[in-house]
Amino acid sequence: MAYNSPEGTVDLLPGAARHWRHAQDVAARLFSAYGYDFMETPIFEQTEVFTRGIGEATDVVNKEMFVVRSGENYRRSLEAGTDAGLKGKSRLSLRPEGTAGVVRAVVQHNLVEQGATPAKLYYAGPMFRAERPQKGRLREFHQIGAECLGSTEPTADAEMIIMLVRFYEKMGIPASDMTLYVNSMGDERCRPAYRAMVRDHILSHADEMCEECRRRADANPLRAFDCKNAACAHVMASAPRITDHLCDDCRSHYEAVKSYLDVAGIAYEEDPTLVRGLDYYTRTVFEVQSNAIDAAQNAIGGGGRYDKLAETVGGRPTPGLGFALGYERVMLALEASGALAEASPYVDLYVACVDATVRSVAFDLVRTARDAGLRVEMDHQGKSLKSQFKAAGKMNARKVIVVGPDELEHGQVVVRDMVTHEERTASIEQSKQLLSRFSGDVVDDSTFAAPTQG
Repeated sequence: MAYNSPEGTVDLLPGAARHWRHAQDVAARLFSAYGYDFMETPIFEQTEVFTRGIGEATDVVNKEMFVVRSGENYRRSLEAGTDAGLKGKSRLSLRPEGTAGVVRAVVQHNLVEQGATPAKLYYAGPMFRAERPQKGRLREFHQIGAECLGSTEPTADAEMIIMLVRFYEKMGIPASDMTLYVNSMGDERCRPAYRAMVRDHILSHADEMCEECRRRADANPLRAFDCKNAACAHVMASAPRITDHLCDDCRSHYEAVKSYLDVAGIAYEEDPTLVRGLDYYTRTVFEVQSNAIDAAQNAIGGGGRYDKLAETVGGRPTPGLGFALGYERVMLALEASGALAEASPYVDLYVACVDATVRSVAFDLVRTARDAGLRVEMDHQGKSLKSQFKAAGKMNARKVIVVGPDELEHGQVVVRDMVTHEERTASIEQSKQLLSRFSGDVVDDSTFAAPTQG
């Protein structure tokens, strides 16, 4: 039988893979300008990293985590009918998000020493959630994220938000097609009282709320703000607002973040119902939504401050903040905005053979150019010269070197510009010397001799 990819996953075929690589390249250039270094964490962690970090009451932990078992541990769990006998180090889960693993790594390797400068890190890779697959919501999806640990200053929050907005701009999403929302969730001094007020509000309207929101009333009442049920949304519209109940320090921090965004000319809207979905957030939270795609998938990235997360995963008190953006959602937003350029393959140079007698010379030219760092291709199927030019066109080759027996008798090759269709002759030895000195970029007109005389 023929097998398909698992439900909720997609193959990143060459075109999509080029887009993914481009997004990573944009992030690498932009984030490094802000002082961020790349890092990777394992695709799976001890389950407690997520249950303690993200929160056991969240949907991500309760419903969506993929559990990882070795064959032997899977057999033991089946025989016992429970995982209770497994040691903590054997309880593993695929990462549903990137922050908890990064913070675990920062704590484990002491990347933020007492009094040291903040650790500024970013990552890119697949995440896994057992959600119902739909457009823009996959079971294996890709995120690019950034984390800053060691700073409490509101300048760090503003810098993080600006960096996220700049990423979308550099990817090509029009500013008119996206909206930045900001809010403050308070901290351990003011949020508990606010949570109690929201809980009481939900319970006082319990007969109007869905079963899920009634369940959340005790475990995680703020998540009711995210409910898509129309009746629940109507009830929560009259719920108390966190911005009316912030302590003085949280209010001062929030006002400072907004003032820095104002100075930077970053447009935003305040949304007092923005709570994000994970338990570790404190104070600043933010989210970017696309105005061009359906509401169910319009959140293309966001994040916030998590000043207590390092302690939760066993470290000393270390303030932190970060964001994650969904690559698949970004692609949807670009497509909906008409800004998704085709990610076509291209080579700098294609070396074509007139016949088999010149193949060894062509092969040597290809090797020389590749060793110099150029993207070069040649025919490996014995195709006609016409078919080779057609192949070069599909690869968007900038130049084609034609190696033929007649030209070789005079120690020459023909070079065609695939844009202007202008042809030039060049000494094969000179061509090899020039190609061998190349260190990147593309082959330009000055690389070869004067145009062929007609």
